[in-house]
Amino acid sequence: MEESSAPRVGCNKPHLEKLTLGITRILESSPGVTEVTIIEKAPAERHMISSWEQKNDCVLPEDMKNFYLMTNGFHMTWSVKLDEHTIPLGNMAINSIAKLTQLNQSSMYSLPNAPTLADLEDDTEEASENEPEKPHFDSRSVIFELDPCNGNGKVCLVYKNGKPALAKDAEIWFLDRALYWHFLTDTFTAYYRLLITHLGLPQWQYAFTNYGISPQAKQWFNMYKPITYNTNLLTEETDSFVNKLDPSKVFKSKNKTLVPKKKGPVQPAGGQKAPSGPPSASKSSSGSGNPVRK
Repeated sequence: MEESSAPRVGCNKPHLEKLTLGITRILESSPGVTEVTIIEKAPAERHMISSWEQKNDCVLPEDMKNFYLMTNGFHMTWSVKLDEHTIPLGNMAINSIAKLTQLNQSSMYSLPNAPTLADLEDDTEEASENEPEKPHFDSRSVIFELDPCNGNGKVCLVYKNGKPALAKDAEIWFLDRALYWHFLTDTFTAYYRLLITHLGLPQWQYAFTNYGISPQAKQWFNMYKPITYNTNLLTEETDSFVNKLDPSKVFKSKNKTLVPKKKGPVQPAGGQKAPSGPPSASKSSSGSGNPVRK
């Protein structure tokens, strides 16, 4: 059974600090960020990994094995405080070895004769010259879910040459909600760095798609720029609908210091009257453009 507690990362947890690559210190020093938590999970045992490989007829990449031997899954979250409300924002997750399940082993809907993912696959979609061949939902590829992405898609471990699957054939892909594939990395280690450096911001995986992240997600990206994110993508064609927010002003305390008003010099009682002058000066100036003849 997995651990359900969520202790705050601190100096007394050096192994957690090493696991998160020190990203907790950056988050805790960011304006408005609160409740930076990580669910501590026990390491997976070697027989659990061997059992998974035998059951699925797939060999896990060596870096994934080392990860699971250090922690059986990963889950880190953080929130922001706006006024008096705390809003969950960042979410970084990697499924445990038990939840690393095959994506296309059941139909999408629990109904008789329901279509499977293979039935819904678009065979006309072909990879471009600069992109690797896309995965398939049928037996040509073996797909396992790494991260459900809070319902915004799925990050998957993909073996593109079917079973038996070798470790060298493994890649990390993102499956969006429209069931289109987007290549992320060719190793688990590279994907883990992407996950950490993008701070788990909402929809960060869509930064690697042709259509990019949503305008709402861009607001959060502008406030909490990922460490390795290309900031040019944030300003490209977004000036018309993205409000540029300053975190130091958004999260500034409402307790303002009162500045005493300076009193002007005391004027005599007759000093408030307008200075004497020609009585028709204002009228002549305003009506000088259209003289009136009697």
